[in-house]
Amino acid sequence: MTARWGATILDAEGLRLTPEEKRLFADADPFGFILFARNIDTPDQVRALCDEMRAAVGRNCPITIDQEGGRVQRLRAPQWREWLPPLEHVQRAGKGAERAMYLRYRIIADELRALGVDSNCAPMVDLPNADTHGFLLNRCYGYDVETVVKMGRAAAQGMLDGGVLPVLKHIPGHGRAVVDSHFDLPVVSASRDDLRGSDFAPFRQLNDLPMGMTAHLVYDAIDPAPATLSPVMMDVIRDDIGFDGLVMTDDISMKALRGDLADLSRDAIAAGCDVVLLCNADLDDRARVAEAAGRMTPQAQTRAEAAVTARKTPDDVDISALAAQLGALLSGRIDG
Repeated sequence: MTARWGATILDAEGLRLTPEEKRLFADADPFGFILFARNIDTPDQVRALCDEMRAAVGRNCPITIDQEGGRVQRLRAPQWREWLPPLEHVQRAGKGAERAMYLRYRIIADELRALGVDSNCAPMVDLPNADTHGFLLNRCYGYDVETVVKMGRAAAQGMLDGGVLPVLKHIPGHGRAVVDSHFDLPVVSASRDDLRGSDFAPFRQLNDLPMGMTAHLVYDAIDPAPATLSPVMMDVIRDDIGFDGLVMTDDISMKALRGDLADLSRDAIAAGCDVVLLCNADLDDRARVAEAAGRMTPQAQTRAEAAVTARKTPDDVDISALAAQLGALLSGRIDG
């Protein structure tokens, strides 16, 4: 078996890598990288940064980004398209929503690939309800399992056809959260049976996707530990939901999780996560997390290699024609 990659996905501080970052990444050999707004200026600059990241680890590693559209998109006008919030996009497209979601993410994939970015932290198939926190609500795709699954599948296929690896999130379901996990730890008290029939269901139906991201939530009817750190919840993800793709944590530095970043990283790997995602950290924290996470387990390496293999050469399509079709769907001129 080939040497195992580092069990991390790491970020960078700015528009180009510093010499210190290059040394760290060469040593830690992270599975991949993630980009944020601070890493983005012009198309040429982003391409150069992606080239530097891959050169640092000596392979064509995945580089991901949060490009859901709406509030959560790192690429913005005037260089790139602005997108409606996903829920508004679905509602405006009406009967044509499934096709509109495919087109949305096929076009996003084209924008990403042009920069050297080949993964996107979407689709987000969390199932909302009347109490869902506002930070999540309009990022959702619908209010029932069937709609969410159809939209999630369309989004994922659009990205896959465009040569971009989707990341299914937030496993096993973030929709019942009434606080923002960037700042607080949400606690969900629904029974396991209720969760299985609702929140978990979209993830079960999309369990063939290559990568997924955990939810920093406590499901206290199942386990008192946050899902990201819970071997019990990882068993739910692997066995009940049936997800056998690469599982990355949500950002391990989010305030939903309390404690030392290195300890949290070790706990996440011990729980069964394949890779620790660290965002918005300084160089010392990145080094500590990379050391704590260590190298991938053999099982994680197998999943990581399968994910990388799922990258495909994009279909040869006329993006301007797809954009025109999408515009017609969203304006009601055609109904899909």
